[in-house]
Amino acid sequence: MTQTHQPPHHHHHHGEGGHHPDHSHSGHQEHSDGGQAEILDLDAEVLAEHIASITAWLPLKSEPRQIVDLGCGTGAGTFALLERFPDAHVTAVDASAGHLQFLREKACARGVEECVRTVQADLDSNRWPDLGRPDLVWASASMHHMADPDRTLRSVHELLAPGGLFAVVELAGFPRFLPAGAPENRPGLEERAHAATDSFHAEHVPHRGADWGPILTAAGFTVEDERTITVNIEGERSEAIGRYAYGSLQRIRGVAAPALSPEDLTALDDLLDTDSPNSLLRREDLAVRTERTVWAARRA
Repeated sequence: MTQTHQPPHHHHHHGEGGHHPDHSHSGHQEHSDGGQAEILDLDAEVLAEHIASITAWLPLKSEPRQIVDLGCGTGAGTFALLERFPDAHVTAVDASAGHLQFLREKACARGVEECVRTVQADLDSNRWPDLGRPDLVWASASMHHMADPDRTLRSVHELLAPGGLFAVVELAGFPRFLPAGAPENRPGLEERAHAATDSFHAEHVPHRGADWGPILTAAGFTVEDERTITVNIEGERSEAIGRYAYGSLQRIRGVAAPALSPEDLTALDDLLDTDSPNSLLRREDLAVRTERTVWAARRA
């Protein structure tokens, strides 16, 4: 999932199961679906209780029976929703056959394969496959990848049962992992690496960080509630955080490298060198810091 500068029409809308913004422009040669799938799984593991708190917060009038997870990735949202609504049936939609295969394997391992249907589809196409008549549509970290979000929102509006709820979950950019004074030889490196990716994202992921409230209203939804959740998970709670930080910064490096100073690039490569004493995997001071915003919008 190293981001490479591809022509703008080359969009792959992997919904990232909810958590990883910014990786839809994958350099296929360097990382297969497996590399992205691993990051999505780490993300789901590290942020599990945050997803659970969002599913618990949703302002539902009754328990949903039919749910569609748009851009489901490897299924973090799908399984969180099934945990919250055990009698529901989830249709999990993604452009990536690899992600859907991972999701089906997990569903079988958890014994919930009867409750899940996977559908491979490009959500930017004009005609969506039949996704039933859901009373809840969940889109986590997938909306910002849409080429034409207004059209996608109109499609969701048509899809939902009357009175149904559309939950849009988005992250405020990438998580941060290092303390401000790190690494010792190049303090502030992480922020500079993020800044170095800004022009790429402005061009390739223009809807990243958008305020979806007015966009949802314009598409005919009633926005009933909006909530921003601050995520701050201390590293010692989970060794997965080291691997998550490593995978994330490795992907940022793919885009940031040309804009970083030689000193910053050397320091970043040191963090990403698994044999180095400064490797991210050996650090004790990592945390996951990000914000996640949820919009709950009802179809009249």
